[in-house]
Amino acid sequence: MDVSAARQGVTDARRIVVKVGSSSLTTAAGGLDADRVDALVDVLAKARSGGEKEIVLVSSGAIAAGLAPLGLRRRPKDLARQQAAASVGQGLLVARYTASFARYGVRVGQVLLTTDDTSRRAHYRNAYRTLDQLLAMGALPVVNENDTVATDEIRFGDNDRLAALVAHLVRADLLVLLSDVDGLYDGDPSLPGTSRIDEVRGPADIAHVSIGSAGKAGVGTGGMVTKVEAARIAAAAGIPVVLTSASQAADALAGRGTGTYFHATGRRSADRLLWLQHASTPQGHLVLDEGAVRAVTERGSSLLPAGIAAVEGDFTAGDPVELRDAEGRAVARGLVNFDAKELPQLLGRSTRELGKELGPEYEREVVHRDDLVLLHG
Repeated sequence: MDVSAARQGVTDARRIVVKVGSSSLTTAAGGLDADRVDALVDVLAKARSGGEKEIVLVSSGAIAAGLAPLGLRRRPKDLARQQAAASVGQGLLVARYTASFARYGVRVGQVLLTTDDTSRRAHYRNAYRTLDQLLAMGALPVVNENDTVATDEIRFGDNDRLAALVAHLVRADLLVLLSDVDGLYDGDPSLPGTSRIDEVRGPADIAHVSIGSAGKAGVGTGGMVTKVEAARIAAAAGIPVVLTSASQAADALAGRGTGTYFHATGRRSADRLLWLQHASTPQGHLVLDEGAVRAVTERGSSLLPAGIAAVEGDFTAGDPVELRDAEGRAVARGLVNFDAKELPQLLGRSTRELGKELGPEYEREVVHRDDLVLLHG
């Protein structure tokens, strides 16, 4: 198959999410590289100039941009100083994008997300509406994780995965992951004899590939591992992916044979469930009896109090929890409708009985099937 036919999904894409890593925007010492930002903006502005394409930019670089102004020589390891750097750097990053896109008359809108914004139903709808409205009004959303307030428990951890989930959120036709490497290689790209993998049609195509973990520049969090995982998440949700270097962005968006092209492997799933599966951190777990495991996994049922054998963790209504079988295997994840301290009195009892004794608000599911995703493997 020739490259142009294989990459028809790129040229046909109308709504595109582009993710750029810290190392492509900043110097190793910290601080934004204005020339690099302008070069990326030139490409993105040109790609959307005809009006047929919409672009959402997921941009790393806030923490890296805040290092030099705060006198930090390298990315700090502790969360508090990372958040301080992000607070300073995020303003600088968006100001730089605002000025650069203004050269083309393009307005920029900042959108900062945490995992909480996107696994809870109302928050998810709000995030989608905001992004969709920005695009409808001709603005270009610049998305980043809200590092300033995110805790270890509610972090995406890397913007590659965030980009895959944003692509799903905005119903994108294409995800482009830009970094300092021009694609996925079948070995260490710095060694002789390795070659770039042009296409990935499914996980089996790269099962033999050893993927390194460290970013070269030392200012980002994501290496090739996170990029391949992000590509897998997006492809499984029906979104093709191009993985290449920032310097090849124009060729990537034009559908030329640069980088590695990941074909879509699945169909789009129900909106928030992808976020629930990949972006949420369980705050506790519920142990299910055998009948409840079958009801949830085989019949697609909601989880009722009668099927729960034990409760562990400290969570409140609306938090993500893991559902486990008697052997401790995680079978599903879902948003719980009760606080952890309320549940023990409900276990093993029917909703009708609970409704009579405790009131109508207790005559409901512990985890509704619409707020539940199965975990395979």
